Amino acid sequence: MIEGATAVAAAPPQRMPRAPFPGPGESDPDSAPPPPQRPDEAAAASSAALRASPQLKRWSRGRALRLGRRLGMDREALASPTETPEAKPQPPSPPPEEAAAAEDDGGGVCAAAERAGKAIYMVSDGTGWTAEHSVSAALGQFEHCLFDRGCVVSTHLFNGINNIDTLLEVIKQAAKEGALVLYTLADPSMAESAKKACDFFGVPSTDVLRPTVDAIASHIGVAPSGIPRSSPSRQGQLTEDYFRRIDAIDFTIKQDDGAQPQNLNRADIVLVGVSRTGKTPLSIYLAQKGYKVANVPIVMGVDLPKPLFEINQDKIFALTINPVVLQAIRRARAKSLGFYGHRSNYAEMEHVRQELNHANQIFAHNPVWPVIEVTGKAIEETAAVIVRIHHDRKMKCSMPRISKRVAPLLVYDYLSEMVNTRVEYQKVFSREV
Repeated sequence: MIEGATAVAAAPPQRMPRAPFPGPGESDPDSAPPPPQRPDEAAAASSAALRASPQLKRWSRGRALRLGRRLGMDREALASPTETPEAKPQPPSPPPEEAAAAEDDGGGVCAAAERAGKAIYMVSDGTGWTAEHSVSAALGQFEHCLFDRGCVVSTHLFNGINNIDTLLEVIKQAAKEGALVLYTLADPSMAESAKKACDFFGVPSTDVLRPTVDAIASHIGVAPSGIPRSSPSRQGQLTEDYFRRIDAIDFTIKQDDGAQPQNLNRADIVLVGVSRTGKTPLSIYLAQKGYKVANVPIVMGVDLPKPLFEINQDKIFALTINPVVLQAIRRARAKSLGFYGHRSNYAEMEHVRQELNHANQIFAHNPVWPVIEVTGKAIEETAAVIVRIHHDRKMKCSMPRISKRVAPLLVYDYLSEMVNTRVEYQKVFSREV
């Protein structure tokens, strides 16, 4: 798998002709897969070939480095001159044999891609955030396959694609690798060009953005602008929302780990929990969404700051975690800091349980604080729960309720009684704990 990934990353793509697409009767020497050529034909083709795109070359080189750091690339593959053309400068006029070998190497990219796994190209005219997160969410439906190594997938993001030539280079490289192309191109002409190029080269593709844009346009009755978000022609790039997010990040960093408790009243969300429950990364993630977040640690023997109980209690969210998981996290933290094995009860199970019990007693005395279990949850999942509760409290609403006009009165009263009973039970249970 690693050798394949190396070969894919190191193979230099060929530059496109200036014409957007070859005509129906024309042939493309770079189409995938290329037909086998004799030495004399390969020499003629190489003399007419243009230099590889520097931008795509940088992408390939960076991808190779990333694969090498994460997966440990084969040193023999790295040392091979046939798979690393940057390691040795090419002569100005290669003989026919070398030209034929170069053509064969370009045609062998698909075989190398198969060894490295199925490639997915994400093409965007902006930052690629939409494409990247859409693909990540979709890949979550194949964890049963990916974790067992039954189907290997490698994703590659190409952002800032704002001209036809670069777009065609990426698509032709995708054809050589046998990759799937998923694109989010706001400009209708760019999106149409991507579709036609993928159809011409036989590359499977999907427009991730267009169906949603068309559905919204049909719903509100307004045509989309078709201007990419990163375009210089777009007015008002630095909106109030942008500065609000910058403000939130600045505030959150200053309020980390219980600092400046006098500013808790300015926070939109306050997180409380014992050490290593993920308060800081969760705070930063929420800050990037525009929420001013403060986090306050719970430490045995140290009283919580007074302002915490003087602010609006609807802002406060409590975090808890499984003690076994917390101990493992603390052990790893202690090793990274170099004091694991010294006289410290930071990562001892008994101390971990005592801290969690102490935190649970505080939570029980403050039943307004929602207690969120973070064990096994990603930061995004925990943040989604917090944002939903925060939004419901702010808007004074909750999940859609059963309407009396729709449901029979008896059923409605029965469900309401169940809810009230559950609330009362939770209050009694909290007092007992």
